[in-house]
Amino acid sequence: MTRKIRKAVFPVAGFGTRFLPSTKAMPKELLPVVNKPLVQYAAEEAIAAGCDTLIFVTGRHKRAIEDYFDSNLELEIALRGKGRKKEADMVRNILPPGVECIFVRQPEQLGLGDAVLCAERVVGDEPFVIVLADDFFLGQTTPVTSDLIRAYEKTGMSQLSVREVNGPDISKYGVIRLDKDKKKLVGLIEKPDEGDAPSNLASMGRYVLNPEIFDILRHQELGRNGEVQLADAINKMAKNGSVEFSLIRDGQCFDCGSWAGYLDAILYVSKTKGN
Repeated sequence: MTRKIRKAVFPVAGFGTRFLPSTKAMPKELLPVVNKPLVQYAAEEAIAAGCDTLIFVTGRHKRAIEDYFDSNLELEIALRGKGRKKEADMVRNILPPGVECIFVRQPEQLGLGDAVLCAERVVGDEPFVIVLADDFFLGQTTPVTSDLIRAYEKTGMSQLSVREVNGPDISKYGVIRLDKDKKKLVGLIEKPDEGDAPSNLASMGRYVLNPEIFDILRHQELGRNGEVQLADAINKMAKNGSVEFSLIRDGQCFDCGSWAGYLDAILYVSKTKGN
């Protein structure tokens, strides 16, 4: 019987250099998509999937994320004093009762794999979710994180979310390698050139991982850009046959790590809320 997944890890320690100077004082994850920041959409997705412990791996310049999820009694009192009960309730109910936020520092930015490793003591020996707020999903029949957890519950194997990406954009992602029958995942290649991509299935920013990933990351050599690459660790697990993939077939996906993707997300949400 598989263990219930309760913990979600959010790596949010990056500088957000592509959004400078906007991110000089404000974390990229707090950039709003209409009325909510990216990180809140990500947190809500994890909570809807059954997670009640949200682990944010931050850096010294990311205190604003902790403040965002903390209570703000002064603001609530001020809003209620002006008769703005709806807004006061909105501030109070950013997270539902029973959900806990834990903040862990990544002392040095050594890549996504290192950020995940920083969460080990909080995660312990449990399976867990990783949610990257940059990858912004809307409109799926089953939300991506919920879909991954359901797949994990069936087999107990680590899970990757993937979608089809054709053309040169494939080089922006980790790309999965399939066996000769095109059914089983046997590898994950980080950002290959278009001509070297082993498939058109790109790994997106949602994962369910078994805790064995921590031991792999701890002993892993530095990879691309001199960093600890999560993709390299998952590649080792995939070679051992312990990783599956779940294809995202519907809905919208926006790369909010880029200005173009972020603006597309704002326009899409604005349009759908307007309807």
